Amino acid sequence: MKFRRSERLIDMTNYLLEHPRQLVSLSYFAEKYGSAKSSISEDLAIIKETFEQRGIGTLHTLPGAAGGVKYQVRVSEEEAKPFVEELCDLIKSPERLLPGGYLYMNDILGNTAIVQKVGKLFASAFADTDIDVVMTVATKGIPLAYAVGTYLNVPVVMVRRDSKVTEGSTVSINYVSGSTKRIQTMLLSKRSLEDGSKVLIVDDFMKAGGTINGMISLLEEFNASVAGIAVLVEAEEAEERLVDDYLSLVKLSGVDVKEKKISVENGNYFDKK
Repeated sequence: MKFRRSERLIDMTNYLLEHPRQLVSLSYFAEKYGSAKSSISEDLAIIKETFEQRGIGTLHTLPGAAGGVKYQVRVSEEEAKPFVEELCDLIKSPERLLPGGYLYMNDILGNTAIVQKVGKLFASAFADTDIDVVMTVATKGIPLAYAVGTYLNVPVVMVRRDSKVTEGSTVSINYVSGSTKRIQTMLLSKRSLEDGSKVLIVDDFMKAGGTINGMISLLEEFNASVAGIAVLVEAEEAEERLVDDYLSLVKLSGVDVKEKKISVENGNYFDKK
Protein backbone atom coordinates (compact mmCIF):
# COMPACT_ATOMS: atom_id res chain seq x y z
CA MET A 1 0.00 0.00 0.00
CA LYS A 2 1.37 3.36 -1.09
CA PHE A 3 1.08 6.23 1.40
CA ARG A 4 0.79 9.87 0.49
CA ARG A 5 3.39 12.09 2.14
CA SER A 6 0.84 13.72 4.47
CA GLU A 7 -0.28 10.26 5.61
CA ARG A 8 3.31 9.19 6.18
CA LEU A 9 4.08 12.24 8.27
CA ILE A 10 1.05 11.71 10.49
CA ASP A 11 1.61 7.98 10.90
CA MET A 12 5.36 8.32 11.53
CA THR A 13 4.76 11.05 14.09
CA ASN A 14 2.21 8.90 15.90
CA TYR A 15 4.55 5.89 15.89
CA LEU A 16 7.49 7.88 17.26
CA LEU A 17 5.37 9.43 20.04
CA GLU A 18 4.12 5.99 21.05
CA HIS A 19 7.65 4.53 21.11
CA PRO A 20 9.88 7.08 22.91
CA ARG A 21 13.60 6.28 23.26
CA GLN A 22 13.22 3.32 20.90
CA LEU A 23 15.64 3.17 17.99
CA VAL A 24 13.67 2.77 14.76
CA SER A 25 15.53 1.94 11.56
CA LEU A 26 14.89 3.87 8.36
CA SER A 27 14.38 0.49 6.67
CA TYR A 28 11.36 -0.14 8.92
CA PHE A 29 9.65 3.05 7.78
CA ALA A 30 10.73 2.56 4.17
CA GLU A 31 9.21 -0.93 4.00
CA LYS A 32 6.09 0.10 5.89
CA TYR A 33 5.28 2.98 3.56
CA GLY A 34 6.80 1.63 0.36
CA SER A 35 9.07 4.67 0.10
CA ALA A 36 12.74 5.31 -0.55
CA LYS A 37 14.99 5.93 2.46
CA SER A 38 15.81 9.36 1.08
CA SER A 39 12.11 10.28 1.25
CA ILE A 40 11.88 8.92 4.81
CA SER A 41 14.91 11.01 5.82
CA GLU A 42 13.24 14.13 4.45
CA ASP A 43 10.06 13.32 6.37
CA LEU A 44 11.99 12.81 9.58
CA ALA A 45 13.74 16.16 9.12
CA ILE A 46 10.31 17.84 8.93
CA ILE A 47 9.10 16.00 12.05
CA LYS A 48 12.29 16.87 13.94
CA GLU A 49 11.97 20.56 13.12
CA THR A 50 8.29 20.60 14.13
CA PHE A 51 8.95 18.73 17.38
CA GLU A 52 11.68 21.15 18.40
CA GLN A 53 9.73 24.26 17.41
CA ARG A 54 6.64 23.12 19.31
CA GLY A 55 8.53 21.88 22.37
CA ILE A 56 7.37 18.30 21.85
CA GLY A 57 10.84 16.79 21.94
CA THR A 58 13.59 15.96 19.52
CA LEU A 59 14.72 13.23 17.17
CA HIS A 60 18.22 11.75 17.40
CA THR A 61 19.59 10.17 14.25
CA LEU A 62 22.19 7.41 14.49
CA PRO A 63 24.10 6.78 11.24
CA GLY A 64 25.28 3.43 9.92
CA ALA A 65 23.74 0.07 9.10
CA ALA A 66 22.57 -0.43 12.68
CA GLY A 67 21.40 3.16 13.02
CA GLY A 68 18.03 4.81 12.81
CA VAL A 69 16.03 7.49 14.57
CA LYS A 70 14.98 7.86 18.21
CA TYR A 71 12.40 10.22 19.72
CA GLN A 72 13.13 11.77 23.12
CA VAL A 73 10.76 13.99 25.05
CA ARG A 74 12.05 17.49 25.80
CA VAL A 75 10.32 20.23 27.79
CA SER A 76 11.66 23.75 27.49
CA GLU A 77 12.05 25.96 30.54
CA GLU A 78 9.53 28.38 29.01
CA GLU A 79 6.95 25.59 28.93
CA ALA A 80 7.84 24.10 32.31
CA LYS A 81 7.79 27.26 34.44
CA PRO A 82 4.08 28.16 34.02
CA PHE A 83 3.11 24.58 34.87
CA VAL A 84 5.27 24.47 38.03
CA GLU A 85 3.84 27.83 39.10
CA GLU A 86 0.35 26.43 38.55
CA LEU A 87 1.28 23.44 40.71
CA CYS A 88 2.50 25.75 43.47
CA ASP A 89 -0.79 27.68 43.37
CA LEU A 90 -2.76 24.45 43.62
CA ILE A 91 -0.74 23.09 46.54
CA LYS A 92 -0.80 26.27 48.63
CA SER A 93 -4.60 26.40 48.70
CA PRO A 94 -5.72 26.58 52.41
CA GLU A 95 -8.48 24.05 51.65
CA ARG A 96 -5.77 21.45 51.23
CA LEU A 97 -4.88 21.45 54.94
CA LEU A 98 -5.76 18.34 56.95
CA PRO A 99 -5.63 17.80 60.73
CA GLY A 100 -2.05 17.47 61.93
CA GLY A 101 -0.68 19.73 59.22
CA TYR A 102 -0.93 17.13 56.45
CA LEU A 103 -1.84 18.10 52.90
CA TYR A 104 -4.60 16.58 50.79
CA MET A 105 -2.97 15.59 47.48
CA ASN A 106 -5.31 12.96 46.03
CA ASP A 107 -7.01 15.43 43.71
CA ILE A 108 -3.66 16.34 42.14
CA LEU A 109 -2.40 12.76 41.91
CA GLY A 110 -5.77 11.72 40.48
CA ASN A 111 -5.75 14.42 37.80
CA THR A 112 -4.47 12.61 34.72
CA ALA A 113 -3.59 15.85 32.88
CA ILE A 114 -1.41 17.04 35.77
CA VAL A 115 0.18 13.64 36.29
CA GLN A 116 1.05 13.36 32.58
CA LYS A 117 2.69 16.79 32.62
CA VAL A 118 4.71 15.88 35.72
CA GLY A 119 5.76 12.65 34.04
CA LYS A 120 6.83 14.57 30.94
CA LEU A 121 8.93 17.01 32.97
CA PHE A 122 10.70 14.23 34.86
CA ALA A 123 11.26 12.24 31.67
CA SER A 124 12.69 15.32 29.98
CA ALA A 125 15.10 15.90 32.87
CA PHE A 126 16.39 12.32 32.63
CA ALA A 127 16.11 11.94 28.85
CA ASP A 128 19.86 11.46 28.43
CA THR A 129 20.23 9.16 31.43
CA ASP A 130 20.56 5.40 30.98
CA ILE A 131 17.44 4.07 32.75
CA ASP A 132 16.04 0.52 32.71
CA VAL A 133 13.24 0.80 35.27
CA VAL A 134 11.18 3.36 37.18
CA MET A 135 10.62 2.49 40.85
CA THR A 136 8.16 3.87 43.38
CA VAL A 137 6.65 2.85 46.69
CA ALA A 138 2.95 2.01 46.91
CA THR A 139 0.64 3.79 46.73
CA LYS A 140 0.54 7.52 45.99
CA GLY A 141 3.66 7.55 43.84
CA ILE A 142 2.22 4.99 41.42
CA PRO A 143 0.47 7.41 39.01
CA LEU A 144 3.61 9.53 38.72
CA ALA A 145 5.84 6.51 38.17
CA TYR A 146 3.66 5.19 35.34
CA ALA A 147 3.57 8.61 33.68
CA VAL A 148 7.37 8.84 33.77
CA GLY A 149 7.71 5.23 32.63
CA THR A 150 5.46 5.93 29.64
CA TYR A 151 7.61 8.82 28.41
CA LEU A 152 10.86 6.93 29.05
CA ASN A 153 9.43 3.70 27.59
CA VAL A 154 10.58 1.58 30.53
CA PRO A 155 8.70 -0.69 32.98
CA VAL A 156 7.59 0.31 36.48
CA VAL A 157 8.22 -1.67 39.67
CA MET A 158 6.48 -1.06 42.99
CA VAL A 159 7.98 -1.45 46.42
CA ARG A 160 5.43 -2.57 49.04
CA ARG A 161 5.27 -2.40 52.80
CA ASP A 162 3.55 -5.76 53.18
CA SER A 163 3.77 -9.06 51.36
CA LYS A 164 1.29 -10.11 48.67
CA VAL A 165 0.91 -13.71 47.57
CA THR A 166 0.80 -12.54 43.95
CA GLU A 167 4.33 -11.10 44.28
CA GLY A 168 5.98 -14.51 44.69
CA SER A 169 9.31 -14.61 46.53
CA THR A 170 10.37 -11.22 47.85
CA VAL A 171 13.40 -9.42 49.25
CA SER A 172 12.72 -7.28 52.32
CA ILE A 173 14.75 -4.78 54.30
CA ASN A 174 14.27 -2.74 57.44
CA TYR A 175 14.90 0.99 57.27
CA VAL A 176 14.57 3.96 59.57
CA SER A 177 11.97 6.57 58.69
CA GLY A 178 13.66 9.95 58.42
CA SER A 179 10.73 11.83 59.97
CA THR A 180 9.44 9.47 62.68
CA LYS A 181 12.76 7.65 63.34
CA ARG A 182 10.82 4.39 63.48
CA ILE A 183 12.03 1.14 61.98
CA GLN A 184 9.84 0.11 59.05
CA THR A 185 9.89 -2.62 56.43
CA MET A 186 9.71 -2.54 52.65
CA LEU A 187 9.92 -5.38 50.17
CA LEU A 188 10.17 -6.06 46.46
CA SER A 189 9.47 -9.14 44.38
CA LYS A 190 12.59 -11.03 43.31
CA ARG A 191 11.26 -11.04 39.76
CA SER A 192 10.93 -7.25 39.59
CA LEU A 193 14.50 -6.32 38.74
CA GLU A 194 17.23 -7.82 36.61
CA ASP A 195 20.75 -7.86 37.94
CA GLY A 196 22.53 -4.57 37.30
CA SER A 197 19.39 -2.56 36.50
CA LYS A 198 19.65 1.23 36.42
CA VAL A 199 16.68 2.61 38.34
CA LEU A 200 14.95 5.98 38.46
CA ILE A 201 13.18 6.43 41.82
CA VAL A 202 9.98 8.50 41.68
CA ASP A 203 7.83 9.57 44.63
CA ASP A 204 5.09 12.07 45.40
CA PHE A 205 6.52 13.53 48.62
CA MET A 206 9.85 13.59 50.42
CA LYS A 207 10.41 14.90 53.91
CA ALA A 208 13.68 13.66 55.36
CA GLY A 209 14.11 11.04 52.63
CA GLY A 210 13.93 7.93 54.79
CA THR A 211 11.65 6.05 52.40
CA ILE A 212 13.77 6.89 49.37
CA ASN A 213 16.91 5.97 51.30
CA GLY A 214 15.25 2.65 52.07
CA MET A 215 14.61 2.05 48.37
CA ILE A 216 18.25 2.80 47.65
CA SER A 217 19.27 0.16 50.21
CA LEU A 218 16.78 -2.28 48.68
CA LEU A 219 18.34 -1.78 45.24
CA GLU A 220 21.70 -2.89 46.63
CA GLU A 221 20.14 -6.29 47.38
CA PHE A 222 19.43 -6.62 43.63
CA ASN A 223 22.85 -5.36 42.54
CA ALA A 224 20.97 -2.47 40.94
CA SER A 225 22.01 1.18 40.88
CA VAL A 226 20.23 4.51 41.26
CA ALA A 227 20.07 6.42 37.98
CA GLY A 228 18.21 9.34 39.55
CA ILE A 229 15.61 10.47 42.07
CA ALA A 230 12.58 12.64 41.26
CA VAL A 231 9.91 13.84 43.70
CA LEU A 232 6.83 15.96 43.15
CA VAL A 233 7.04 17.83 46.49
CA GLU A 234 9.91 18.12 48.96
CA ALA A 235 9.60 19.48 52.49
CA GLU A 236 12.16 22.17 53.27
CA GLU A 237 11.98 21.84 57.03
CA ALA A 238 13.67 18.46 57.29
CA GLU A 239 16.01 18.25 60.28
CA GLU A 240 18.36 15.81 58.59
CA ARG A 241 18.06 15.15 54.87
CA LEU A 242 19.04 11.55 54.16
CA VAL A 243 19.11 12.05 50.39
CA ASP A 244 21.25 14.70 48.72
CA ASP A 245 21.02 14.28 44.95
CA TYR A 246 17.40 14.53 43.80
CA LEU A 247 15.04 16.51 41.58
CA SER A 248 11.90 18.24 42.88
CA LEU A 249 9.18 20.33 41.25
CA VAL A 250 7.71 21.99 44.37
CA LYS A 251 9.26 22.85 47.73
CA LEU A 252 6.99 22.98 50.77
CA SER A 253 8.61 25.69 52.88
CA GLY A 254 6.08 25.95 55.70
CA VAL A 255 2.64 24.99 57.04
CA ASP A 256 0.83 27.20 59.54
CA VAL A 257 -2.21 25.25 60.73
CA LYS A 258 -3.47 28.06 62.96
CA GLU A 259 -3.37 30.65 60.19
CA LYS A 260 -4.32 28.06 57.56
CA LYS A 261 -1.38 29.06 55.42
CA ILE A 262 0.73 26.84 53.18
CA SER A 263 3.99 28.29 51.88
CA VAL A 264 5.46 26.79 48.72
CA GLU A 265 8.01 27.70 46.09
CA ASN A 266 9.63 26.15 43.05
CA GLY A 267 11.70 23.06 43.74
CA ASN A 268 15.21 22.55 42.39
CA TYR A 269 14.05 21.36 38.94
CA PHE A 270 15.29 24.43 37.11
CA ASP A 271 18.56 24.48 39.06
CA LYS A 272 19.29 20.92 37.93
CA LYS A 273 18.52 21.40 34.23
